[in-house]
Amino acid sequence: MLETNKKIDIEEILKDLENYKPKRRGWHWREEFNGKVGEFDYKEISKPLKNSVPLPAARSFNKIDPQPKPVITTEIASGRFEDDIRRMRMAAWHGADHIMVIRTAGQSHFDGLIEGTPEGIGGIAVTRKQVRATRKALDMIEEEVGREINFHSYVSGVAGPDIAVMFAEEGVNGAHQDPQYNVLYRNINMVRSFVDAAVAKRIMASADMLQIDGAHNANATAMKGYKVMPELMVQHAINSKFSELVGMKKENIALSTVPPTSSPAPCIKIDLPYAVALRELFKDYKMRAQMNTKYIESCTREATVGHTLNLMISKLTSADIQSTITPDEGRNVPWHYNNMHAVNTAKQALIGMDGLMDMIELKKEGYLPEKVRELKEKAILFLEEIIEIGGYFKAVQEGFFVDSGEYPERNGDGIARKINGGIAAESIYEREEDYFAPVCAHFGYNNVPKEYKHPCDAIDGCTLCDTRKIQFIDELDENDNVYNRLETVKDDGKIVPEVEWKKDGYVSVTLFIPENESISEAAAIEMGKNMNLRDVEVIHKQVMQHAEGTLVEIKGRVNFSIDKSKLVIAEPKPVMSDDMIKDFIKKHPVKIVAGTVGEDEHSVGLREIIDIKHGGIEKYGIECEYLGTSCPIEKLIDAAIETKAQVIMASTIITHNDIHIKNMRKLHDLCVEKGVRDRLILICGGTQVTDEIAKVNGMDAGFGRGTHGNNVATFIVETLSKA
Repeated sequence: MLETNKKIDIEEILKDLENYKPKRRGWHWREEFNGKVGEFDYKEISKPLKNSVPLPAARSFNKIDPQPKPVITTEIASGRFEDDIRRMRMAAWHGADHIMVIRTAGQSHFDGLIEGTPEGIGGIAVTRKQVRATRKALDMIEEEVGREINFHSYVSGVAGPDIAVMFAEEGVNGAHQDPQYNVLYRNINMVRSFVDAAVAKRIMASADMLQIDGAHNANATAMKGYKVMPELMVQHAINSKFSELVGMKKENIALSTVPPTSSPAPCIKIDLPYAVALRELFKDYKMRAQMNTKYIESCTREATVGHTLNLMISKLTSADIQSTITPDEGRNVPWHYNNMHAVNTAKQALIGMDGLMDMIELKKEGYLPEKVRELKEKAILFLEEIIEIGGYFKAVQEGFFVDSGEYPERNGDGIARKINGGIAAESIYEREEDYFAPVCAHFGYNNVPKEYKHPCDAIDGCTLCDTRKIQFIDELDENDNVYNRLETVKDDGKIVPEVEWKKDGYVSVTLFIPENESISEAAAIEMGKNMNLRDVEVIHKQVMQHAEGTLVEIKGRVNFSIDKSKLVIAEPKPVMSDDMIKDFIKKHPVKIVAGTVGEDEHSVGLREIIDIKHGGIEKYGIECEYLGTSCPIEKLIDAAIETKAQVIMASTIITHNDIHIKNMRKLHDLCVEKGVRDRLILICGGTQVTDEIAKVNGMDAGFGRGTHGNNVATFIVETLSKA
């Protein structure tokens, strides 16, 4: 059992791992839960979590955390599975229930399983130990958050069938499997790729795994992704029907759909018809919607807006799984808090659009249906041409695929592969007449003797039927293994910031430099070095105006650690019960004068502290004289004197030139000058105010973000009680 306030213990997960069996197999869809959450009625949400982190704005809505209906994916690629597990726990608390681990690209060319837990590049090395440890951790995280978590990776490459068997044995719930991916992007022989895919898909089907295809890679690879939409639909069709013929259930086949454009292109105009066409042509299969990564640069704001536009497409056309891509994808810096930002973007957008389709509908006439029909017709014509030329293999050899021309136009820049070429060419052999494989979930011809009910009866059970036969191999590399990595980052009471790996020491710094782009970049690196950062790099730069300045973000490693035992941690101040406060006020009436001081027109925060309807201090019987916004400090003091108030409550938000500090100091000094400081309690509040800053500048107390009426009322009562 995990404890909410205790870190997940990777070493504990690794104990007795050779004997661990997954608690469940197969894919899990969210359970519907339409109804009331807090004070709101929802129509398209799922069962709530037992433990979660709500959106920041939930503070204003009694901390509710409604969960969207689609499964939400987070994709993790730190390179170290032990750090991925920590990130998975965080993602689950934010609402992710599809954890997709990116497999290192080089693994596509391995001809068998690898063992141990080597550190990966551009992903992790998918091994039995890594998979088992991750599934064990997720089994624990499931219990903690109160929802099943789907674990997912890739069944591709030369060792695809081997990986599929291992995934089925180890309780992996979903996987990418698309032979076209192998052919087009990994140059694996097409005959070998499709034979391997048939074997792998049959094994996946036996374990009730969800399959996601890889067609979306075409619009990430083509020079102009928005021109390959008909081809994408054909790739979806080939893999989906192939999977169905191999034995997969339709409901376990999912299309990996990606909107093909991004703003500043008119993306909704292009992407929405494509999404509608997909849903109409492939209505029997599931839809996994992913945001487009092709156009992501280094600006996380731009990536988040693109993600949100893609989420609107998902909402307008439905998505069974909503994938999320970190907004730092374009930087190749998979920092863990950006995984959470991406999950929260999906949650916030989908919950915000709850019930949208009850209020609007897509047009049945005009541009949208006409464009949908055009796309479907082009896809069908594309498929017919493939059949006419002699089939898929011939079409690939002729360079039909990932050609950036808008079909039927072709630019001649497609990816061409030879039927008899590529990795593992000529490695497929026809089975002999007496061929017999004593294993279950076997694809193709198998001469099973009649005396056996199941093929594996001949060996008293295969590993899919008798998991005791699974061979677990621990670390093979004496240097590159999880135990060595954990040893270097053992908890020693020192705190180091991190964003990717435990104790990696990385921080990011945002700088505005009033120079042109090239000068700003060079200056930013030097500034980082002067901050004593090591390994300083620019991770983002954006011209604000060519002469006036450039925004630059840098990353670097700190050269220090913080001793946790020496930290001075302020104890949370206890809050009195409502009845105690009311009893005191009834016996000792309190009057307050309040206002937003200086040239500040903000009123919301102060009104929430005062107003009875917001649970403010008026509900205790405290009498408040509210003087409004942009209130001169002199007026506030004079009103307190005239009304015989005991308390002045000043709000200040605008802080240019440290005006909040100057206002607090002025309030104190004028009270001294007027001879009333000793009989007035001075309280200041605002987003930039802390208790420490307030007291240094003459206040009795300061209140910042997250303050409620009961916090302020408790302080007033306790202070007056001591008088």
